[in-house]
Amino acid sequence: MSTPRPQGVIFDLDGTLLDTLEDLADAMNTVLASHHWPTHPLDAYRRFVGNGVSMLVRRAVPEVERNDVQRLDAITQEMRSVYGRHWAKKTRLYPGIDPLLRTLKAQGIPMAVLTNKPHDAAMALVDHFFPENMFRLVTGAHPDKPRKPDPTTALETADHLGVLPASTLFLGDSDVDMQTATAAGMTPLGAGWGFRGPDELLASGASMVLNNPMELLDRLPADGPTQSP
Repeated sequence: MSTPRPQGVIFDLDGTLLDTLEDLADAMNTVLASHHWPTHPLDAYRRFVGNGVSMLVRRAVPEVERNDVQRLDAITQEMRSVYGRHWAKKTRLYPGIDPLLRTLKAQGIPMAVLTNKPHDAAMALVDHFFPENMFRLVTGAHPDKPRKPDPTTALETADHLGVLPASTLFLGDSDVDMQTATAAGMTPLGAGWGFRGPDELLASGASMVLNNPMELLDRLPADGPTQSP
């Protein structure tokens, strides 16, 4: 039995569509400094992000603080507040993302965003940086839904797009994204320009690592999408 041709695309957000690292690092370091805790260099945040803001906070605070759940919750709320005021200062689209999305939209390829970023923050970023309704669905982290790498929301997203999981490309920059795609039966593509780098992506199941966004077009059929039954 042949593998269905790709017909839809799900994108991660941070490190895949948008370079958000500096704004995230600046916000977290602001919170850390306010408590007189050590801050971290920018590159450290490449490992801290990817599993949601709560995990980012847990990884960034001093180890002695990590067992106090109430304390971590309070720091997480501080981080949300600071980041919510400064999320667009340094964030930008990665080179090649805009022409990729425009080409996919012109071809009628359905697209969605699936991120572990809190849903309200994800919506704000997408509305700001992609105002032309590129995506049929944007899904961030909800308290009542499992987060990546659980495949549940990825499968719901493919269903919303009207494409089969096996016909869906999943583009992300971390092991979490590759694990999500694999668990959902989708094609995991690594964003080599993102936060983590090719080695992690290949080790966690990427079918290939793209050097630039436009390479994704080579994975799509020339005759356009076919909807699922």
